[in-house]
Amino acid sequence: MKKYSNFYLLRVLWRAVDPRKMFLAATAAGLIASSSQPAAALERLLTPGEFESIRHALQNNLQHLPFNPDKETRNWPERLLGEKLYSDNNLSLQRNQSCATCHQITPAINPETGQPYQAPGFVDADNVEKGTPVSDGSVAGAFGALNAPSAGYASFTPPFHWDQTQKAYVGGQFWNGRASTLAEQAGGPPLNPAEMAMPSKAAVIERLKENAAYRALFWAAYRLNIAGLLSAAETDVAYNAMGKAIAAFERTRAFAPFTSKYDYFLAGRIELTPQERLGLDLFNNKAQCASCHVSAPKKSRDGSWTPALFTDYGYDNIGAPRNLDIPGNPEPNKGLGGRPDIAARDPQGLEIGKHKTMSLRNIAITAPYGHNGVFKSLEQITHFYNTRDTLGRVADNRDPGFGIKGWPLPEVPRNVNADTMGNLGLTAREEAAIVAFLKTLTDGYPIWGRDPRVSSNDPGPYER
Repeated sequence: MKKYSNFYLLRVLWRAVDPRKMFLAATAAGLIASSSQPAAALERLLTPGEFESIRHALQNNLQHLPFNPDKETRNWPERLLGEKLYSDNNLSLQRNQSCATCHQITPAINPETGQPYQAPGFVDADNVEKGTPVSDGSVAGAFGALNAPSAGYASFTPPFHWDQTQKAYVGGQFWNGRASTLAEQAGGPPLNPAEMAMPSKAAVIERLKENAAYRALFWAAYRLNIAGLLSAAETDVAYNAMGKAIAAFERTRAFAPFTSKYDYFLAGRIELTPQERLGLDLFNNKAQCASCHVSAPKKSRDGSWTPALFTDYGYDNIGAPRNLDIPGNPEPNKGLGGRPDIAARDPQGLEIGKHKTMSLRNIAITAPYGHNGVFKSLEQITHFYNTRDTLGRVADNRDPGFGIKGWPLPEVPRNVNADTMGNLGLTAREEAAIVAFLKTLTDGYPIWGRDPRVSSNDPGPYER
């Protein structure tokens, strides 16, 4: 059972003012690159000059941005309730797992150095530290089938919807977007047999009733009395309120601090090294990464800015090979197209194999990679994007030549993205530069950067 530092949590909550007091979330623009999508639907790559113009405009606006307290921080009982729920093992069948088990709120241990990483990655620390691809369930012998995505910056994800202009699905939580909102997502794991494994919503509410603090906070936050005998409808209301409280906690600044080296670079406080800058230029152009992982901040019509979130919130099949290291070797997950509701609307199967484009923020501290965790390192997945179609073939991911002599065939061969990856023509030097750039996306730069231009207690480049 994992333990978490209450001191650490209290410290980050004390300063938990969401950066959206300055930046209002903009609607996700651009679509995922996919062989089933017309080329016109792709996010247009910015030229170096266009990128610098956006960066300088942001720097000019930072001097006179208004102070807008985030509405989610005003209901402090809701946020406090969400904090307690997030780390409560009692909400799982065997009282041994919580949200924080798979989305840890303290830094994982770097397996190479034995020291904590620079910041929390909000993923399963066991996977990071041991290289395992999926998470254990509350019940012994139960495992998830997909790699736990980061809860960091997840609150910026728009609700799941069909974008009529772009002709593609956008937004939502989980790898297949099946939860439209963050609150809906929070209600999923407690009832998932492979995760927290509670038998029903009523069983979860009974666990909540055991805690006097919960009874008080549900009343303070929502005017809900959960102490008595609840009807089925009242149970649903209480359960949904639980998800809403967890989502409120996940909207605090602890989950989205925007304190990476890249943020300080965008704000004009520091410069990147030559290698990092080369990586950024490749990311935005030759490597085409920014076609899905949008690297520029965006200005909305009201004049406010959204920092770069490194995702367009679309869906794509990158052609990842099957991961034989997942316990039980389950059948490949069909992603968005495997949802019954999407399949019913998609008789041609154009969404099969597509998974959500996740944010790359803190990517260097959240290994392994891919929806099935088949890639062990940043270097490996970068090499895959570059050489998927040119390196050669090996049988599976357990082959000694995996990623060296070749790659296995895609686990889901339909709708594989052949437009922006697979044969990028990057040199080894260029791959290394992209990896160096990705490491600038790790939060906590005021501490880990040891940069004389940024004090160790600097609140962040977008704070006033």
